[in-house]
Amino acid sequence: MKPYNTDQTKKEEVREMFDNIAPKYDLLNHTLSGNIDRVWRRRVVGEVRRAKPGRILDVATGTGDLAIAMARRIRDVQVLAVDLSERMLAVARRKIEARGLDGRIVLDRGDAERLAVADASVDVATVAFGVRNFGDLGAGLRELARTIKPGGKVVILEFSRPRNRAFRALYEFYSYKILPRIGGLVSRDKRAYEYLPASVGEFPAPEEFMGMMARAGFRNCRARSQSFGIAQIYIGEK
Repeated sequence: MKPYNTDQTKKEEVREMFDNIAPKYDLLNHTLSGNIDRVWRRRVVGEVRRAKPGRILDVATGTGDLAIAMARRIRDVQVLAVDLSERMLAVARRKIEARGLDGRIVLDRGDAERLAVADASVDVATVAFGVRNFGDLGAGLRELARTIKPGGKVVILEFSRPRNRAFRALYEFYSYKILPRIGGLVSRDKRAYEYLPASVGEFPAPEEFMGMMARAGFRNCRARSQSFGIAQIYIGEK
């Protein structure tokens, strides 16, 4: 599915959507999640830190929250943070400079399916809430695998559908009925906040997604459920 259902490609529409909502993205992201997204990111950082990386590639970095968290909490690491949306990167740039991390994080506008990154050049690749927006999910996963050194790993944080029926019904009522109204009112782009939860429903189930990771070149793929299955942390080794 696409955010606006125009004649543009999904990739073009996703870039337009994030350009539109960039000024209010952080406010809505943290408020609508009750700040639980910060907890999930900290867990991603803990998983990444265990690999003792020197260089990290953060794809679909958005406003840079994960890149900033990794640069602050992992000693001497260098982060290359890539995103399609220039306006999201502009927000990230201001946050990075305000924290004095511009020497540790390099921002670049780029396409997840055609990364301007050398083969086997990073220790860890990360994506937080971005893989479901890839135009071609399989191609994006293969590109991540291409950039990671042998022995490195990928860590992906993404929303999923809770398995418990009662909890899933409550969660989906909030996602489909409440979130778009609030998100649309604040961001002035209701369709973006209709697309975002709907894209979770269309995303592969954890077992299927890990199969895609394996076909892209990752081994020992596993998933760690977060907050009753609202999100998953996926880990794969190269």
